[in-house]
Amino acid sequence: MFFDPRRAKLLGAGEHLVIDGCQGLRLVATKTKKTWTYRYKAKDGRMKQVAIGQWPEVPVQAVAAKWQALRHSRNTGIDPVAERHAKKLTIQRGTSAIYSVRNLVDDYIEGHLEINRKVAGALADKRRLASVLDADPNFARMTAEAVTRADAFDIIDKVKATPTAAQKIRSLLGASWDYALDSGRLDGNVPNWWRVVMKGRLKSKGKMVDGKHAGPARRLLSAAEVGTLLGWLPNMHSQGRDAVVMYLWTCTRGSEILAIRPEHVAEEPDGWWWTIPKAQTKNASFREAVDLRVPLAGRALEVVLRRLKEVGTSGFLFEDARGEQYEQKDFSTYIYSLQPYSKKVKLRQSEGLVIPVTNWTPHNLRRTGRTLLASLGCNDEIAEAVIGHLPKDIVGTYNAYTYDRERKRWLAKLATYLEASAMVGLPARP
Repeated sequence: MFFDPRRAKLLGAGEHLVIDGCQGLRLVATKTKKTWTYRYKAKDGRMKQVAIGQWPEVPVQAVAAKWQALRHSRNTGIDPVAERHAKKLTIQRGTSAIYSVRNLVDDYIEGHLEINRKVAGALADKRRLASVLDADPNFARMTAEAVTRADAFDIIDKVKATPTAAQKIRSLLGASWDYALDSGRLDGNVPNWWRVVMKGRLKSKGKMVDGKHAGPARRLLSAAEVGTLLGWLPNMHSQGRDAVVMYLWTCTRGSEILAIRPEHVAEEPDGWWWTIPKAQTKNASFREAVDLRVPLAGRALEVVLRRLKEVGTSGFLFEDARGEQYEQKDFSTYIYSLQPYSKKVKLRQSEGLVIPVTNWTPHNLRRTGRTLLASLGCNDEIAEAVIGHLPKDIVGTYNAYTYDRERKRWLAKLATYLEASAMVGLPARP
């Protein structure tokens, strides 16, 4: 068994450390704590994990003993997670405690959200669940087993005016009930109404523009709009300008771009590469996923090299005025504030800062970059690898090729095309 406390101290939120010689034992870091967990495969083939304690409060020697006991239980046919939940439920029932909806949701947050989700995502989902329980105290106090289909319908009906939010709440409550059923805290015969109530009837009406729903749309910037936007970039502040460049030149996600750190960038024999840790990608929960390799070319390379020289106290290449990471929501808010339907744009009109390309969001830039790759002749298999999508089904199981050479070739072509568009403010021919 080997444990390096120095590496443990350097773990960032969303990262984990595997303990050599202790299969399944790992140290998982969030923004506020580092938790020892034992991760294993259950009899049904699903991966489960159980928290053992916090580091450094619980030293590695004590954790090793607990890990050994849990591993022994699993090897003898006892599921550690189910056993722990059963004991907790026995205590609750033995003291006549009611297993309420709030208890159920709290268990889901503690046993799944805080362990498996990234810090920001877990916090957002906790707030959504809290908003439902706080808005209806009677529902929160109900016995979880007694929740009927009508109760579930009433809860979702209250928020259906915003379909996207209603879909999310329905999904979270459904996951909470699944967790309680899997752990034995709810009898297996208790139905999970959240999976069926209003299924297929919560359709998005699109974003609000001037107080009206604009309708669902998959916005794509035309070639002419790309050229116009690139010509207008000098009017943006440096964070926004560089983020737009990284979106278009690399086709990566905003959360990946704004989490870039110096240790993720390196000059290799064939040029500069940005390696996005698997834990920071959207594919973090997939076993077959790997780190995303992004070759840096053109303006994207210029942005990264310049920002490497200006890294501040946060350790991120994109840092705000407070010395903290510049977050995706801040960038999205900034782009929204440039649109003509934003109240803030009126403050900029006198300065001539009215963006000429309107009605778009940061994610539309990623979609635009992917579409430009196709227009340049890049086939779908390679283009999907460039943007970090996993191959589907059996292809993803047997094809382990990483497409590094093809990524480099096609992102270089995309950089050349975008640069030509920026020079003239009009599209260059593919």
